[in-house]
Amino acid sequence: MSTIVEALPISTHLAALMAALAGGVLVKPLKLPPLAGYLAAGFFLYLLGFRSTAGIEQLASLGITLMLFTIGLKLDLRSLASREILVPAIGVTLLWCILVGVKLLVMSLLLSGWLESLLLGYQQILIVAFALSFSSTVCIIKLLQEHDELKTRHGRIAIGVLIIQDLLAVGFLVAALGKYPSPWALALPLLILARPTITRLLRYGGHGELLPLMGLFLALGGAWLFEIVDIKGDLGALLLGALLAGRDKSAELYKSLNQFKDLFLVGFFLSIGLTALPSWDSLWLALMITALLVVKGVLFFALLVALKVAVRSAFLAALALTNFSEFGLIVAQMSHQQGWLGSDWLVTLALAVTFSFVVSALLSQYAHTLYGRWRDALYRFAPGQQRQVQPVSAEGAEVLVVGLGRVGSAAYDRLLQSYPNRVCGIDVDEQRQAEHLKAGRRVLLGDGEDIDFWSKLELNTVSLIMLSVPNVTEMEFMIAQMRGSGFGGRIVCIARYEDERQQLLKAGADAVFSYYSEVGVGFAEEGQRLLSSATF
Repeated sequence: MSTIVEALPISTHLAALMAALAGGVLVKPLKLPPLAGYLAAGFFLYLLGFRSTAGIEQLASLGITLMLFTIGLKLDLRSLASREILVPAIGVTLLWCILVGVKLLVMSLLLSGWLESLLLGYQQILIVAFALSFSSTVCIIKLLQEHDELKTRHGRIAIGVLIIQDLLAVGFLVAALGKYPSPWALALPLLILARPTITRLLRYGGHGELLPLMGLFLALGGAWLFEIVDIKGDLGALLLGALLAGRDKSAELYKSLNQFKDLFLVGFFLSIGLTALPSWDSLWLALMITALLVVKGVLFFALLVALKVAVRSAFLAALALTNFSEFGLIVAQMSHQQGWLGSDWLVTLALAVTFSFVVSALLSQYAHTLYGRWRDALYRFAPGQQRQVQPVSAEGAEVLVVGLGRVGSAAYDRLLQSYPNRVCGIDVDEQRQAEHLKAGRRVLLGDGEDIDFWSKLELNTVSLIMLSVPNVTEMEFMIAQMRGSGFGGRIVCIARYEDERQQLLKAGADAVFSYYSEVGVGFAEEGQRLLSSATF
């Protein structure tokens, strides 16, 4: 096989880029996120004889660092102390290790004559169970971002659990390798003193190319500072981002880094596929391990419901966390280097992580549909909760604006001039809702993808609903929920591209405005108004 590779007049990096592009294109008709295609491309390249390079690994590392830094920009560290985050993060890890450890032991006994090269001892079983107890920070946050669910209740729970798991990972590496943080780590809290200076620097950077360059420097700088005191660098990038959360320029910095982050993360998903070529034994065992994801999802849901988290939020958070983490590969590799785990298990765990990413992508795609289908059954497992049937009133509003970001807020204010006291907003972000209420706007807290919310919302007086949501898939789902709840009024959406416009019209929207062209039209209309009122 290597002779085939050597005969190809193409570099490894260009081949990786071509394969990733092809994989992303091929999974698009299946409505899977591109990451599933990148993973498949990595395995295909390995089959052809390609191997991961230092360049791909550096790209992957940079993507992870940037992703965690951008998540930090949206993070409220105070929320991590809540029991709905701490209990599931720690409780699932402990229960998973016990249940899956027993399962792996039974599998080893039953399959002793078939998968001899993959049999485990007691110590190895605990290592593998612990490695598989974590959920993927990279995969989950990527999917939450794609569906614009970072600020939802279930999104905040999932991210909080991931951060606690990252801290547990740091503790494991310390205990396993005997590598303790440097005493200089005690000085890291002093970084808070640098926050005003960093904020002024970002403000001085303006809105051009300097801003993402500053963000890249801060992300890498935060990772470097933590690494030199022997703490996981990715954790440093996340915490430095959290230090700037809510400050001037943090939202703009987040948006300026998003495209860079997505591009660099291609290297991460490719590198997983380029880990090793599986044998049939590894393949079958990885599939059996992937089936254990059901246990992880059930554990998260059960603990969250026991903590009185709303059934819908508990279900969606559990689905988001139902995968395996790339940290499992780090644990396996480290254990192999220490002589605790055989090389075959590196391949098996890599496969299990890859399969779990595909499962997670599918669950993310159909999460709200699954909740709508199973919600009656789910409430039976939460006897302390009852489905809320109390109506939510829009207080006689004729117009609803869903999504109060910059565009939605501007639309709300403009409509309010023509329809005083007859406009109402809906937003999923509690903090943003509070800001709007303080500014005098009438805004309800609600998730547009929540089928229960639309069934409770009184729409008797509403004749127009305007969707100002960045994700086309979400708007399609919202339109279906509105029509399903009996709403017969007009629905207007905003789209960036013509194909998205046609997609929303087909889904049932009455009108779809182009984000870019309508800005130009509004700009021209304002110019005409000023020109007609000018005196010469």
